[in-house]
Amino acid sequence: MGNAMKRSLPLYAFALPGMLYFLVFKYFPVWGLLLAFQDYSPFRGFFESEWVGLANFKELFAKADFLILLRNTLLLSLYNLVFYFPFVIVLALLLNDLRFKLYKKLVQSVLYLPHFVSWVIIAGITLIFFSPSGVINHALNQWGGNDIPFLLSEHWFRPMMVLQHIWRDMGWGTIILLAALAGINPELYDAADVDGAGKLRSMWNVTLPGIRSTIVVLVLLQLGTALDSNFHQIFLADNPLVHNVANVFDLYVYQVGLVQGNFSMATTVGLFKSVVSLILVVGANYLAKLLGEDGIF
Repeated sequence: MGNAMKRSLPLYAFALPGMLYFLVFKYFPVWGLLLAFQDYSPFRGFFESEWVGLANFKELFAKADFLILLRNTLLLSLYNLVFYFPFVIVLALLLNDLRFKLYKKLVQSVLYLPHFVSWVIIAGITLIFFSPSGVINHALNQWGGNDIPFLLSEHWFRPMMVLQHIWRDMGWGTIILLAALAGINPELYDAADVDGAGKLRSMWNVTLPGIRSTIVVLVLLQLGTALDSNFHQIFLADNPLVHNVANVFDLYVYQVGLVQGNFSMATTVGLFKSVVSLILVVGANYLAKLLGEDGIF
């Protein structure tokens, strides 16, 4: 073993847990994709279950609710991309403009805390405020208004999911953007001041171009999870009155895989989601390069 190798042993030791994590939870489970091409039976196992080829995919695409699942999943992802992501950018710009460091750290800590709250707690808080007998409807009744079925209406389901997502992860989502903002050369702001640019003009001409590449990368990563919904959030918010809009692929995998025991179909849905996400990322990355950005590969 060379001297360079010996000097690097502590670094390899630090990297080992991360490597084991990816091997155990990311690479080894790839063998499970075989279930998508089998009529899998737990009693027969991987090697003795009947091989059916693309039959599971044909069955999935032929299902009457496939288009409903696809529409619900894509619309929820689109809502999050259109509303959550711009909100995070604006919040990062506002936080970056705070000059009183102690106050800035306090605000950041308050915004980060909801990220560490479980979805069960968030569902409970949502129930307290938005249920038919919750705080908001009680206030509406006191002011002479009518009840609003926030949690029992298909019309309100997606806005409520986006609102929960914004409240929980808005602070956490600013971390990468704040790091990018810290890398902007302060002399650019000085030059903008000399030219007579105000805060908004400096933000438009200096700040946003300085983090444009980071925004593009984050959008590409967001597209990579376009068919992924937060299962815990959807599962806790689902009820018979909103199931038509709450039934997304992740909830369907739970129902088919764990409830009905059809592991082959559950794996088929997961593989379909992965392929579509890969196509979206590659396509968006190609488009980003056409527009002059570096992309992610």
